[in-house]
Amino acid sequence: MSGVQRMKVANERHRQSVTQRGGPHRAPRAPLEEKPPVGPWLLALFVFVVCGSAIFQIIQSIRLGG
Repeated sequence: MSGVQRMKVANERHRQSVTQRGGPHRAPRAPLEEKPPVGPWLLALFVFVVCGSAIFQIIQSIRLGG
């Protein structure tokens, strides 16, 4: 699609909103349920790796230090 044709399509799409200005406002959409950015399995894996490496480090420092 060329630039001119794309502009014509965009103008046609938004042309109708010009005639609706000042009309009754639409009801706002219901808020969407927010999903956590990280899944529970990935979070569990992260906690396992962090806690496991901390425990491993403590055991290793006890072996070398004692």
